[in-house]
Amino acid sequence: MQAAFIHALAQAHQQATAPLPGPAFCQLADQLLQLLFPERNTQPLPTAEAVETELQRVQTELTALLRAVLTAGQAAAVAATCLERLPLLRASLLQDAAAIVAADPAAQGLAEVISTYPGFYAIALHRLAHALFQLQVPRVPRLLSEYAHTRTGIDIHPGARIGPSFCIDHGTGIVIGETAIIGAHVQVFQGVTLGALSVAKHMANLKRHPSIEDHVVIYAGATILGGSTVVGSHSIIGGNVWLTESVPSHSRVYHRAQIHVTRTEDPTADIVFSI
Repeated sequence: MQAAFIHALAQAHQQATAPLPGPAFCQLADQLLQLLFPERNTQPLPTAEAVETELQRVQTELTALLRAVLTAGQAAAVAATCLERLPLLRASLLQDAAAIVAADPAAQGLAEVISTYPGFYAIALHRLAHALFQLQVPRVPRLLSEYAHTRTGIDIHPGARIGPSFCIDHGTGIVIGETAIIGAHVQVFQGVTLGALSVAKHMANLKRHPSIEDHVVIYAGATILGGSTVVGSHSIIGGNVWLTESVPSHSRVYHRAQIHVTRTEDPTADIVFSI
């Protein structure tokens, strides 16, 4: 092994940013969701005193973990702010769960959605990550969003602004970019991308992702790109649509199907695909 390579690698290790306690952050996020939603907890807490004790433990542990990226004073302040916002967070997530129940005929109620639906889980971790993102906590918001991405296949940047009563149906393959803005009562199916058109790196601080107004439905496989692209309220975006320009409210955007069905008595005439 070359001595120069070993020396360069040693320098890289010495100069590396301190690693995040990633598993501990992710475990605490799951524990917080179990505290907020006993449907996710195998052992619901029996008394108000037990709930208060658990809240204090979460705040203490969050403060300690945040010291990996903040000063002691900043960590304590951020943890306290997060705990103060928990009532609003729980209320917002209950609205999301109710929106999923209302939109999905297969959903058997709030308890099922909260305890089993990947869409609800991805939204919950996003709202946690977004709260930390707004408080300018470095690195941790993206850690939580990637944890949710790994578990659900749903990739939501912690900077994305998502309004109340957000419904993710199925969810696998959804991508929502950093500067996307989503209004209230929006429903998104699997494979949807709210992305950016190609932009130079120096434009990173500009709005690069679309805005989706209230009461919009975006069906599977649709791609909507561009920071100036706005989907007006009460619009429906059909499956596999590629959209790079704004549409007004109450729009219907879709592909006209071109499917041909034929019959033949000759098996050799069948179309054979190799995948």
